[in-house]
This record gives sequence, structure tokens and C-alpha cells, in this order.
Amino acid sequence: MPLPISRNRLGAAALLLVAALATGCARSVPAPRSTAAPLPFPAATAIQWQRVAAEFPALTRQVYLQATEALERVAAGREPGTWAISLDADETIIDNSLYALERQREGRQSYTAESWDAWVRRREATPIAGAAAFLARVRELGGIIAIVTNRLESQCADTAANLDALALAYDVILCRPPGPDGSKEPRWEALRAGTAVTDLGPVEILLWLGDNVGDFPGLDQSLRHAPAAAFGDFGKRFFVLPNAAYGSWEKIPVE
Repeated sequence: MPLPISRNRLGAAALLLVAALATGCARSVPAPRSTAAPLPFPAATAIQWQRVAAEFPALTRQVYLQATEALERVAAGREPGTWAISLDADETIIDNSLYALERQREGRQSYTAESWDAWVRRREATPIAGAAAFLARVRELGGIIAIVTNRLESQCADTAANLDALALAYDVILCRPPGPDGSKEPRWEALRAGTAVTDLGPVEILLWLGDNVGDFPGLDQSLRHAPAAAFGDFGKRFFVLPNAAYGSWEKIPVE
């Protein structure tokens, strides 16, 4: 929204116009320069799409259906409790678009650590369409459900309570440990080694689901420029949920 023009600037423009008319000057009076409007709320259109578009739940259900079909193939004949799937939490099994919408309506910065922590404590994230049925199927097949999220460890209890309230199944939630590195690789390795939690032995991770490239082992945003073969695990072991609102891609300049 453009900034309002001050009274002084309006008065100066009016005086210039009167003087030009009085002297019969043929030149038009240049209008006062407007201050550039601020950019719209980051990802406003993406937030609207996530909250109202029929295509959003259609896509998430489609991804979970494809993941279910893949899981049934790779889990066939495996001993229950010996394998796991890794899922991100935010925008993968739970929807936080209300948080972003509230920030937008209040005219505030789209994200702050303080406001996000308050949102997590509210435990009001909603389920992503298709997630509950997929998680239930993992349980039926004997798999371990590992939620590997970059929510802080201090937010793990509220995250678990939110998932419980939504009846979203899980066996372990591995939140982000202290430190600057949000890589999930050490937590996946702990799952494989059986050191993630005391009551869980070593497991083989069969599938990964997430909304960001960092939710998949060995990948980052450089994948975009990789040859087609580098995408070979997508649709087989890796399944991406749509999220156009935020992600590690935000730091990359548009070319």
C-alpha cells in the first residue's frame, strides 16, 4: 500500500499548478514523486492457495496415495519393527497456513522465532489431507513412523500433543538439536544405528516424505540443476508435498 502523501507536499503541488495556469504555461506540472509501495506480504498468494484451492488437498492426497503404493511394494515380506519411514512435520503431515495468514492479516513480518514458538504452543496446526490414512497404513504394515522435524527440541512436547489431538500416528519425533546445523542426516543415522531413542533398535529407512529438498538424504537446492538421473528416487523412495510458501529455496536469487 503506498505511503500517504503529506499535507505539505500536496500544498506545494497545488501552488505549482495554480502558478502554471495563471501564467498560461503550456507545460504540465509534474506530479509529486510517489514513494515506492512496499512489497506485498511474502507468499501471500501461496498462503491463499494452500488454504482455499481444491488443487492443494488433491495434490497432497495424490502424493500420499503414491507413497502408499510404493510402501506396499518395498515393505512386502519385511519383519515388522525392522524398518521405518521418515516424515517431516510442517507442511508434510500438519498444515501451519493459519499461522501465516494471521501474520499477514496483522501486517506483521511473515515469520519470527517468537511468534512461531507461540504458534507451536497453541497446538492448532491441522492435518494435511491424506496423511492420516498413510500413517495408519504404515502401522498396519509393521513400520516405525519417525517424524524428523526441524522444530526445536523445546517444541517437541507441544508438537507431540498437536499430533495426538489430530490422531496422527507416530512412534518417535526427532526434533532439531541445539546448534546452527539443521541437517537431518545425523538423526537418520541414529535411526539406522538404533541410537535415536532407548526403546527403538536399528531400522532401515524405506521412504522419506517432506516438503523441502532437505527432507531427503544427500540433497540440497543444487539438485535443481542436476541431470535427470539425480531425480530418480522421487516417486520411488522420496515423496514431495507441495509448499510454495517457504523453504530453503527462499535464499536463492531469482535468475
